[in-house]
Amino acid sequence: MIFNSILLIVPVVFLILSVVLATKTFAKGRSAKRSMLLQFLSFGAVAAFCLVCPLAVGAVGEADAASALDPIAKGLQYLGAGLSTGIACIGGGIAVGHGAPAAIGAAAEDPKNFGKAIIFVALGEGIALYGMLISILILNG
Repeated sequence: MIFNSILLIVPVVFLILSVVLATKTFAKGRSAKRSMLLQFLSFGAVAAFCLVCPLAVGAVGEADAASALDPIAKGLQYLGAGLSTGIACIGGGIAVGHGAPAAIGAAAEDPKNFGKAIIFVALGEGIALYGMLISILILNG
């Protein structure tokens, strides 16, 4: 029970510590790139910790290997679904962020171009829908 509490507290403490260190390095006048790199490295360390620890606890705590892998497989399924939706939404946001101002500019110059321009914005939004569709297929497959 205490070990599980420690496993829950360690990533939170590590992330809080990394935010404090990044703000202090930026406040001391160091570059923002260094602070951002520190944040990415700490995120990677916490992500690795959160992926490795449940695998180790599941392997040690369960005597039967088949029953130990079942919750891990379910967790990785949720992780894959979340990643597919999240990354697709980030890509869709970037596409809409670049396409919408161009569509507004084209429609402002000539209102006849509105129908053509809005198609490109809708294509950018479609990327996020494809990511959501893939995550639904992952969860139901």
